[in-house]
Amino acid sequence: MNADQSASRDELQAGLVALALDTAIATPLLAYLSLLDRWNRTYNLTAIRDPRDMVSRHLLDSLAMHAYVRDVATLADLGTGPGLPGIPLAIAVPSLQVTLVESNGKKARFLREAVRSLGLGNARVAETRAEALDEPGAYAAITARALATLADILAVGGHLLAPGGRLLAMKGARPDEEIAALPTGWRLQAIHPLAVPGLAAERHLVIVERSGD
Repeated sequence: MNADQSASRDELQAGLVALALDTAIATPLLAYLSLLDRWNRTYNLTAIRDPRDMVSRHLLDSLAMHAYVRDVATLADLGTGPGLPGIPLAIAVPSLQVTLVESNGKKARFLREAVRSLGLGNARVAETRAEALDEPGAYAAITARALATLADILAVGGHLLAPGGRLLAMKGARPDEEIAALPTGWRLQAIHPLAVPGLAAERHLVIVERSGD
């Protein structure tokens, strides 16, 4: 292990402790990061190229919402890109069944290789656009880390939610304008500030559910 790898592991383990997660998951998380780093050199899967930046901005940022999926059975991660937040969450919460929804072919190929090489029996890849995923009502939750507005996410993925299902949207600054523009039939259930170890930027988890109207 070189100095950069050692520093990444130390930073990740400290972040996992801060998030009240088992540090044993650092090993599969770093294996995922190593695979992403290798593929990124050829396929440009993410603009973040420094592995230490990936620890905070990819892994820990994704894992900051782990407490809100622990009681969720099924999660569809829409526009997951290279698997964020879906793969870190699948590693951290083995009881969670994650569908990684990604229409880009090269990213979907990477996702399939990551699921295979990491042995993630609780993750699967759906190479399709979210609105074309023909699994209505199949999910207890959907999430999207960097995909459009709340209204847009619901427009393409709302059909996937089971009765009582929720959108868990990862946002930066509190998106009050997006909340005010929620479409008819949906309402804000909660908004939670998230603390991401190693990041000073604002993060919020916005939870949206169907209204009783």
